[in-house]
Amino acid sequence: MIRTTITTRHCEIADALRERAELVMERLVTLSDRATEPTVVFDLEAGLHQAELRLQTAGGKVLVAAAEGPDHRTALDRAEGKLRRQLVRAVSKTRARRHSGSTPA
Repeated sequence: MIRTTITTRHCEIADALRERAELVMERLVTLSDRATEPTVVFDLEAGLHQAELRLQTAGGKVLVAAAEGPDHRTALDRAEGKLRRQLVRAVSKTRARRHSGSTPA
């Protein structure tokens, strides 16, 4: 199991939100074959609740998704959707490359 790093800037978060962030990142890690270093950063700047999700994939590529919301949970959910789309796109490209070379001519 990969350990998720959770950081807060200018705010404190409840344990329930911390657990939810870990669960979200666990789900996202399962979408990628070899994802590593899941990171969640919560921030509160000028009254805006922000969440940023980072995930390093195979080959060293880092996917980043950030979102804002009326609260940190909403921001987390929005960022999850963005990162999920990036992961699905990256995985489908990898699979397409793998299979394109194996087709007989």
